[in-house]
Amino acid sequence: MTLLRVENLNMVFGGIHAVENLDFKIKSGTIHSIIGPNGAGKTTLFNLITSVYRATTGRIFFDDQDITEVSTYALAEHGISRTFQNLQIFFNMSAVENVMVGNHRKTDSRFLPALFGLPSIRQGERDCRQRAEQLMCDIGLERYIGSDADSMPYGALKWLEIARALASQPRMLLLDEPAAGLNPSETHEIDDLIKRIADMGITVVLVEHDMKLVMGVSDHILVLDSGRKLAEGTAEEIRQNPDVLEAYLGHRQRAR
Repeated sequence: MTLLRVENLNMVFGGIHAVENLDFKIKSGTIHSIIGPNGAGKTTLFNLITSVYRATTGRIFFDDQDITEVSTYALAEHGISRTFQNLQIFFNMSAVENVMVGNHRKTDSRFLPALFGLPSIRQGERDCRQRAEQLMCDIGLERYIGSDADSMPYGALKWLEIARALASQPRMLLLDEPAAGLNPSETHEIDDLIKRIADMGITVVLVEHDMKLVMGVSDHILVLDSGRKLAEGTAEEIRQNPDVLEAYLGHRQRAR
């Protein structure tokens, strides 16, 4: 079943095509990676899918619903969540509170009940905290449940941002360079975490430069070059594609 469909997508910045005539589909329940050289348009594409940018032309469909112009804050209701290339952590909050933020759409935020601290609000807060703590345990952050975010190491903060994204109970999770800045041991752990997220039934869309990670976890790979689709297919098909070897890996150039 197709979960995400992109049709003739274009994004132009001052005459420069960051994304050009892009068409692709993502199947539900898969790990779908988007790769390409720096400047290929990968993060721009994420920003278009999550309404950070408005497409110049083209349409984006999620579960057959047109989400091209849906507000960013409303995408969680559709079941879409994401992480960012640069950490977006609330450092003035605890680790658990950061995860609780991701669950905001499922908590009672009515003004008057909150103002008077009604029992339903207090119970909702306790339930939200318990869910956040359980989620931290589920992905391996149990040692940081009592920690402040600003005291956590960089690798743990990467996991924390993923936990917050998962707290909204998404159907599709977009991960923007989750292995960036991690050591080899942490990269191996993020590989395992991505697979476990997919096993939960969540469709994962991954932008990543670590090719060992990409080739190891991906069901399908889309290759971008200068905003255009260069190739797509399985890891093995991409590994052997001559256009990818030249444009992304540079094999033909080295062979001269």
